Amino acid sequence: MAKEAIVLLNMGGPNNLEEVEMFLTNMFHDKNILTMKSSLLRNFIATMITFSRTESSQEIYRKIGGKSPLVGLTKKLVAKLQERVGEDVLVDFVMRYTPPFAPEVIERLNSAEVEKIYLIPLYPQYSTTTTKSSLEDFEEAYHKMGANAVLAETKHFFQNTTYNRAILQSIKETMKDAKYEDFDLIFSAHGLPQKIVDAGDVYEKHVNKHVTLLRSMLQEEGMSFHETHLAYQSKVGPLAWLKPSLEEKLKAVRNRGVIIFPLAFTIDNSETDYELDMEYREVAEELGFKEYRVCRCPNDSDLFVDALCEIYEKMK
Repeated sequence: MAKEAIVLLNMGGPNNLEEVEMFLTNMFHDKNILTMKSSLLRNFIATMITFSRTESSQEIYRKIGGKSPLVGLTKKLVAKLQERVGEDVLVDFVMRYTPPFAPEVIERLNSAEVEKIYLIPLYPQYSTTTTKSSLEDFEEAYHKMGANAVLAETKHFFQNTTYNRAILQSIKETMKDAKYEDFDLIFSAHGLPQKIVDAGDVYEKHVNKHVTLLRSMLQEEGMSFHETHLAYQSKVGPLAWLKPSLEEKLKAVRNRGVIIFPLAFTIDNSETDYELDMEYREVAEELGFKEYRVCRCPNDSDLFVDALCEIYEKMK
């Protein structure tokens, strides 16, 4: 029986249109997302946001197949990682806002009498809104259920060379036979309200360091894009968010082609399949780009599996 377990943590995504409301409800009730101190105020605002966005969000998921691709792709990643580490280590995954939730997975771990659990949030850069939220969610549920395995956690892995090679591989595959100098590369990271960064969240610092590392690796590989850029996507509401926005950056690029890599995600989801590949494609076409390409996330690539094995071994 396995004495160790690797548990991958991610935000989750609706498995069907009926789960869209659940996804929004759980996300906006998260104290790491809406950070006001009053839980009553948070609950009120979360309820209003969910009510106003459910229908439009369902329409987004209809356009990408009626569900998020995230859970299905995560299952493939888990299967590959399980095959790699062997039967002595149990591999599972927990989603923050949609099934499978932490208690369900913890029951499986307890049944397997696991003695040590390695928690790996699938966010390359640390943020209170993602990494902290997922780790807290699992650990609180674990202790409430009275389990007593040792918990080990990692908080970021953007510096892992193998993971970054997976990013470069995705970029190469998306470029195919095109000339690098004919394209500008934009690393598009999920945005964050400026007030969360000002409160001490290190996400922006990690994103900047990650881009610096990737630019160096691109140069070493001879992947000589016309220019490389960083931009932020997914801004909502009236608050100031990290800049520049992806739309602002697209307007500033003057090359004939642009390629986007979704820097903050390891698994494709609605932000990659809809926002980047559909919404911003329309923006790019209106701006007159001859070519607009969006890279796939590492997903279940062999290099990403290699990177997760390295992260696990480093935690031991």
